[in-house]
Amino acid sequence: MKRKIIACLLWCATSAAALAQTQGNKIEFTEYTLPNGLHVILHKDNSTPNVAVSVLYHVGSKNEVKGRTGFAHFFEHLMFEGTENIDRGQYMGMVQAAGGSLNANTSFDRTYYYELLPSNQVALGLWMEAERMKGAKVDETGVETQRKVVQEEKRMRVDNQPYGTILENTFGLAYKEHPYKITPIGTFEDLNSAKIEEFRDFYKTFYVPNNATLSIAGDINIDDTKKMIEQYFGSIPKGTKAIPRPTIKEPKQTEERRKIVYDNIQLPAVIQAYHIPAQGTPDHYALSMLTTLLSGGESARLPKALVDKQQKAVAALSVPFPTEDPGLFLTYAIASVGTNAQDLEDAMNVEIERVKTEPLSDKEFQKLRNQIESQFVQQNSTVAGRAENLANYHVYYKDANLINTEIDRYMKVTKEDIQRVAKEYLTKDNRVVLHYLPKSAQPKQ
Repeated sequence: MKRKIIACLLWCATSAAALAQTQGNKIEFTEYTLPNGLHVILHKDNSTPNVAVSVLYHVGSKNEVKGRTGFAHFFEHLMFEGTENIDRGQYMGMVQAAGGSLNANTSFDRTYYYELLPSNQVALGLWMEAERMKGAKVDETGVETQRKVVQEEKRMRVDNQPYGTILENTFGLAYKEHPYKITPIGTFEDLNSAKIEEFRDFYKTFYVPNNATLSIAGDINIDDTKKMIEQYFGSIPKGTKAIPRPTIKEPKQTEERRKIVYDNIQLPAVIQAYHIPAQGTPDHYALSMLTTLLSGGESARLPKALVDKQQKAVAALSVPFPTEDPGLFLTYAIASVGTNAQDLEDAMNVEIERVKTEPLSDKEFQKLRNQIESQFVQQNSTVAGRAENLANYHVYYKDANLINTEIDRYMKVTKEDIQRVAKEYLTKDNRVVLHYLPKSAQPKQ
């Protein structure tokens, strides 16, 4: 009883602290759009002498055309090659010499670049991103260099990594029409056969001010930063090409699809993927809370049942992919020694059915709400997190102020909502199932 009381007090304290931060510490920001279409978001936080400079380009793998996959991810790498004023391969060294760090990432829906710098180096970050936007080197040398880099990355992280092809196989099985069927890394064949003119056309189409959001957070002076932004970005011309947005809608899935993959692994794995609505829709919030219920920590339902109690798995989790178009909700588990894939799948199904048939207790629901509030606060606890979230909210939701108010959407979700979305979306007809088995189990031809 004493442990339960302490746990309850901790949950209540966490909830109170999170609510105080979300209500009392509103994230103030300024936003505007330059004549060339570049959207700018500025957030001042003078508590520490650092700044995050970021640019989000609204281009991901879903913007690619058939036969030319992997372009967005390829450009994530290529745009570090240099410009007319930045020597090839010098991006990293210049930022590190200034005491900062940098990186980039690509998803189905976006490409994101950022620098984390001492605040007295904000001009460096702005200049480097402006250089990348107006004159990245898209030449034969850079293209051939990055072809090799991307291909090696795919070999290391996907093809030769145990369980590395899970997303590739899962999305490829779940989608028949929508471009989400190809993961962002693309294929060797498409990148190898692409011509330099195609890469240049992709750059001129998508990496333009009117398809970009510049988000800066940290120890800045707003007026001075606006002047620097005008100096570095104001003269970059607006893109002249229409920016393609896919309109393909994935047909409703009406029966379960299954696949067996023989991989270089020792332990079987089971992946279940269910079609779900796009991010930002009301059901998205209930599904996000459902995944926290299932795998938000060691005491969550999937690891508690499959790993701790039944010992049928060494790991178990669920992941809803937040995508701009309707996405997937994955449940995933790796079997323990001696457990076969079908037994593991049966155990996973039991936990999914429990969500549909057994109401959440008040205690479990309150814990879930506390976790969501804590996560919301944590992801906005750094200037880097705030810069990224402000850009995301603007691009995907057309409302950067959701950085302050989106928590309200989660708090409106009821226990009944969570059970309802589980019943509606986590159905066999709406899912694909993959069994990953060791190559030694593959039948002899």
